[in-house]
Amino acid sequence: MPDNIFVTRPHLPPLDEFKSHLDKIWETGVLTNCGPYHQELERALCEFLDVPHIALFNNGTIALVTALLALGVRGEVITTPFSFVATSHAVFWTGSVPVFVDVDPVSLNLDPAAIEAAITDKTAAILAVHCYGHPADVDAIDAIGAKHNIPVVYDAAHAFGVRCHCGSVLTHGDMSVLSFHATKVFNTFEGGAIVCKTGEMKDYIDKLKNFGHDGETRVVETGINGKLSEVNAAFGLIQLKHINAAIERRGTIDTTYRKAFSDLAGIACLPDAGQIAANYAYFPIRVTSEFPMSRDDLFYHMKAHGVHPRRYFYPLIPEFPMYAHLPSANIDALPNAALGSQEILCLPIYDTLAPDDVDRVIALIRDAARTA
Repeated sequence: MPDNIFVTRPHLPPLDEFKSHLDKIWETGVLTNCGPYHQELERALCEFLDVPHIALFNNGTIALVTALLALGVRGEVITTPFSFVATSHAVFWTGSVPVFVDVDPVSLNLDPAAIEAAITDKTAAILAVHCYGHPADVDAIDAIGAKHNIPVVYDAAHAFGVRCHCGSVLTHGDMSVLSFHATKVFNTFEGGAIVCKTGEMKDYIDKLKNFGHDGETRVVETGINGKLSEVNAAFGLIQLKHINAAIERRGTIDTTYRKAFSDLAGIACLPDAGQIAANYAYFPIRVTSEFPMSRDDLFYHMKAHGVHPRRYFYPLIPEFPMYAHLPSANIDALPNAALGSQEILCLPIYDTLAPDDVDRVIALIRDAARTA
């Protein structure tokens, strides 16, 4: 049996570069509490991502929770059923209630018309996702938020470095939240960040992520411990030096897959969503009724041959028991999300995926089409 190929693999920079930073951490003895590497990474990310202010966190989920708290969100939050559960979990953790609405049938991002139709006097916020790093309809969603005077937060866990028609997609809404988990294009082992628009909000978020401390003896908010350690921050600084090359390699794999499946009935590659610069975070295909196997049969067929794609996102969030009781969890009212959940398969993509392994993934799917 050949080596297993998994859906992703963390990008790891040269170990010697990381060791040099560890030596400095050992010299200073500063391990956390927003030390010099933490501050340097915040400045470097603002420049790289072309955003005004960024606050680092220990993970993306805590960052999502803090973003909602910082905006004073209490009530119902319109969000997507087609995402990782951290999106809706963050809503619950703030004491609010997620309201699921359907997604666009092509992009699988929130449908602005569905958002508008769901707004009531209980709506406290909109929480949208840039699914697979493909930008949501930011102009329409931002306009809905402005019209109804409700904040818009983007779960941008997939969207590191993505640029849309007007620059960084991270500048839209009131805040954008990033994940730097090991599975993401840019990782700090574990980590995350909030992008915000003003220095005042950045200062407030920094207090919230540090127990609500304002100086040594004052606590002004019921904060949380959301700080990113110096070790994680140092790793992120090294990652930034190599991230453009990693994204370029991902782009080459994306192009190879698209060419390979362009003539294969029943395999549809998701189009982009008009982004000017992509990060190729995922490679989702739709396994439609024209393919001789179902999506799940192809999934298990590939796993049996040592290739491990993922069914992102299956099941839908509303199908989990902690959400199934909600009125908005009716799957019949979410047909586009439901179909996506049944058809989408994310193929392996990462910068160190060898060309021979890419060819192996392609051959396995094409062979399945001929032999099923």
